[in-house]
Amino acid sequence: MPFGYPVMLQLDGRRAVVIGEGAVRERKPEGLLAGGAAEVLVVATTPAAHLDELEALDRVRVERRPWRPEDLDGAAICVAWSSRPEVRAAIARAARDRGVWVNVMDDVANCDFAAPAVVRRGELILAIGTGGASPALARRLREELGERYGEQWAEIVSVLREVRESTLPLLPDLAERSRRWRAALDLDEAEKLVLAGRSAELRERLRARLVGDERPGGGRPDGEARADGAARADGSLRGDGARPDGGGT
Repeated sequence: MPFGYPVMLQLDGRRAVVIGEGAVRERKPEGLLAGGAAEVLVVATTPAAHLDELEALDRVRVERRPWRPEDLDGAAICVAWSSRPEVRAAIARAARDRGVWVNVMDDVANCDFAAPAVVRRGELILAIGTGGASPALARRLREELGERYGEQWAEIVSVLREVRESTLPLLPDLAERSRRWRAALDLDEAEKLVLAGRSAELRERLRARLVGDERPGGGRPDGEARADGAARADGSLRGDGARPDGGGT
């Protein structure tokens, strides 16, 4: 299966390169900036208005000229586009010679990775890939997930991070920490509280469930009943499928 191993790249402190009009039009520089790239070099001659916008951004350098192999020196990642097969192959070759991960758009043979369709809500990133089989399907699913997971999820994830970091020293055992998070996190409840402007209440509920009772066996803290959504017998979505860091802790 092409591109069958999904990863999330750490781009902090790293340099990225975007080459070609098509990559600019698809807003690849903005995506790399959102992913944390320290610097994005954009090498393209058009579209002029979009390049003007990019030049105004911090951490972006625009070069309005044809690409050169040395553009890739010191880069970690490159996203490129060209209508000419020989140019696409040359970019991929120059990138690989320098150990740069490269994605030449719509040219699987010249790609080391696929750029998925993405829904970004703060630190929550939902990525959809089809192995190159159907970009149209990936876009459609992105639209549906974007409607389902609105801007409130950025705040939900922020609360989860804060609670997780504050309770880590109190829950040193990985298995016990994972068990408590599964029991504590009710996604329906979290969404309702944040939408109602009650993020502080969500924070306190989670902390109480996680560390309010330190008895062996981990009973419910202070006799607190589980929230309605977490007690459903039908096993509806709670923390099991959307844990704060993907690792259940």
